[in-house]
Amino acid sequence: MTDIKPKLLRVMTHDISLDALVEGQLRYLSENGFEVVGVAADTGRMEGIARREGVRCVDLPMHREISPMADLRSLWRMIRLIHRERPDIVHANTPKGSLLALVASWLCRVPVRIYYVTGLRFETATGAMRTLLKTMERITCRCATEVIPEGDGVARTLRAEGITRRPLRKVHNGQIRGINLEYLNPGQVKVERTTQPGVTTFIFIGRIVGDKGISELAWAFDRLYRDTGGNVRLLLVGDYEDALDPVDDSARRLLRENPAVTFAGLQSDIRPWLAASDVLVLPSYREGFPNVVLEAGAMGLPVVVTDVNGADEVITEGYNGLIVPRRDADALYKAMSRMHSEPEERRAMASVARGVIVEKFDRHDIWVAMRKRYIELLNGKLV
Repeated sequence: MTDIKPKLLRVMTHDISLDALVEGQLRYLSENGFEVVGVAADTGRMEGIARREGVRCVDLPMHREISPMADLRSLWRMIRLIHRERPDIVHANTPKGSLLALVASWLCRVPVRIYYVTGLRFETATGAMRTLLKTMERITCRCATEVIPEGDGVARTLRAEGITRRPLRKVHNGQIRGINLEYLNPGQVKVERTTQPGVTTFIFIGRIVGDKGISELAWAFDRLYRDTGGNVRLLLVGDYEDALDPVDDSARRLLRENPAVTFAGLQSDIRPWLAASDVLVLPSYREGFPNVVLEAGAMGLPVVVTDVNGADEVITEGYNGLIVPRRDADALYKAMSRMHSEPEERRAMASVARGVIVEKFDRHDIWVAMRKRYIELLNGKLV
C-alpha cells in the first residue's frame, strides 16, 4: 500500500441498510487509513449517516424489487459513479445493490470487488423466481474478486446450490456488523416489569412477514396461551410488510384477537423491549446471520430460533437457547413451552447468554478483522 489512502466504496441498496449494518464501521475505517464513500438509495437517512460516520455519502437510486428498466438506469449511474470515483475497493452487500455494484465495478476493472453475502432470498423462493434469484447470485459472485459469507451456514448454502466455487472465508467469527456491547447492556436499561411472577414474556423483533415464520409463531403462541391459562405474553416489535411478503389471514386473526399479544410497531430503541422480556423467538425460514439473536444475547436473553443459517454459530442447544426445525409449529410450541415451564433452565441459559456475545461478536473486533482483510486483498492486487 502507498501513502495515498485507498478509496473504498461501501454499497448497499437503501440507506436503511447502510444505517443499520455498518454503524461506526465507516468512521473506524476512515480514521484508520481509508477514504470511505457510502453509496445507497437515499430514503431520508443519508445526511445523518454521513454526519455520524464522518464520511461522504452518495445517493444512487435503486429498487429492492426486480424492475428491468429502473435497474438498467441504476446500473448506468453506478458505472458513471465508479468511473468518476476510481475506487480501489468496491464492497457491496444486499442483493440488488451488490448485483449492480459488482457488475459495474467489473466493467470498470476495479481491482478489489467484494461481495459480502448475508441473507439469500432464493432459499424461500420457488419456480422461475428461484431460478432468477440464483442466477443473479451467480452473476454477482462471478463479478467479485472476493466472496465473503456472513457465516458458515451461508457458505454451505452457496456451495450446495452451486452459486460459486470461490474460496469462502468469513470475517472473524462471522456476522456483518457485530454488537455494540456498551449500548446493548442490560445494566444500562431500567424497566419496570408489568407481568406477574410465573408469567413468561416472549418477544419477536423483525419484519412481520411470512418468511419470518409468523404463521407458526401465531399458532404456537395461541396454543401455549390456552394451555398455560394465560400465563404467557408476546411482544411483536416490527411492522407488517404486506406488499413484499404478507402474513396469512388466519395468523393475523390469531395475533389480533389474543389479549396477551402486544404490537409495538417499529422501535428505534429495542433495549427496553428486550429488558422487559424473558425469551426471544425467531421462527424465521431464512437468515444470513440473525443479528437480533446477537442483540438479545447481549441483553441477557435466551433464544428460541429455527435452524437457519447462523443459528448454530451463536446458539448452543440447551446452553444459551433452543434450536427447532423451521416451518414446524409443533416443535416451536414445545420449545416455547419448555422455556415457560422450566424457569430455572431458562434463567441458566440467560446467565450465559451475554458472555457468548462478548467473547465472539464485539463489533470492534469485526471492524479490525475487516480492515485486515481489505489490506490483504489490496496487497494481493495492487503490488
